Amino acid sequence: MAKKDYYDILGITRNAEDREIKRAYKRLAIKFHPDRNPGNKNAENKFKEIKQAYEILSDSKKRSAYDQYGHSAFEQENISNTTDFSDIFGDVFGDIFGGNSHTKQRSRKGSDLKYLIEISLEEAIKGITKNIKIPILKNCSYCHGTGAQGALQKCHTCNGQGQIHMSQGFFTVQQTCPRCHGQGNFIKNPCFYCKGKGKLEIYKTLAIKIPSGINNGDRIRLSGEGESGENGAQSGDLYIEIKIQKHSLFIREGNNLYCELPINFIIATLGGNIKIPTLNGYVKLKIPEGTQTGKMLRIRNKGIKSIRKNGNFGDLLCKIIVETPINLNNEQKNILYQLDKSFNSVSNYRNNPKIEKFLNNIKRFFYNIKN
Repeated sequence: MAKKDYYDILGITRNAEDREIKRAYKRLAIKFHPDRNPGNKNAENKFKEIKQAYEILSDSKKRSAYDQYGHSAFEQENISNTTDFSDIFGDVFGDIFGGNSHTKQRSRKGSDLKYLIEISLEEAIKGITKNIKIPILKNCSYCHGTGAQGALQKCHTCNGQGQIHMSQGFFTVQQTCPRCHGQGNFIKNPCFYCKGKGKLEIYKTLAIKIPSGINNGDRIRLSGEGESGENGAQSGDLYIEIKIQKHSLFIREGNNLYCELPINFIIATLGGNIKIPTLNGYVKLKIPEGTQTGKMLRIRNKGIKSIRKNGNFGDLLCKIIVETPINLNNEQKNILYQLDKSFNSVSNYRNNPKIEKFLNNIKRFFYNIKN
């Protein structure tokens, strides 16, 4: 006798999605379940067909083989015994009836923690070891982590099983005990010291080695220094996040350092050498003749060494700021008046090409408006 098509059994199309398959199985399983049809052999056989169809079509590999070869793909195996029915039924109806029939205290890894630490730019460049204090939860030494004064009390609601049985229609369902929340026991007299929590907060001192070259926003991971795990599980990790304080002289971008370098207009005009600070002392920087405000001068390999092994140094970039002198005396002012006269005696703004260009643009602007 030819076997029925699995798609026809569930009443779905061949391109049905997983959720459609699950929905169809759920609807038919409830309708033909033996508990709902006691003594009905036809319903029992129909239920087996539904289960078998769902087992194949809910498995992507089996479904692919079935689509390609049909029932012959499974002639060498007993499909009905490949998967325990309780696994299939629990998978489909777990969201309704609370999942597995046995509740256990699960081990759970502790949460990861984050600690923000501020350091100076100098400390980031050179590297440093910092001592920090972090709060951690430790088992209460007075109740040994039980949270109770004396012994825990057995839950009489579930008789210490952690679950209770309830009837929902034709199903008998196990649910987590509402009295003990699945623990099987409860605290009658909370511990005076930890208030029934079983843990106390203490502070732990850690020495954090910060490597040279570390940057703002970088993180250092300390394995197992996070929150304690539950029921013997491993602790989480501690992440040290670096925040570099604002510096009075330098701005860091990657491994390069930037600074604004103010110079007087005499040096800017005539050029010269000035001393500027670097990470390893002062160096001479040559200012070209006629340097303008905003010009960027680069000193190679005077930045920060990369944190990577055998990393290269960044550069120091200096942005020139030409400072206008203030608080001049009469003698200084007269000198500048004479200098200004000498500028006016030179034709075509040879000493001030930007002013000449600006004035020419103004003339062109008004000419275009009139014409």
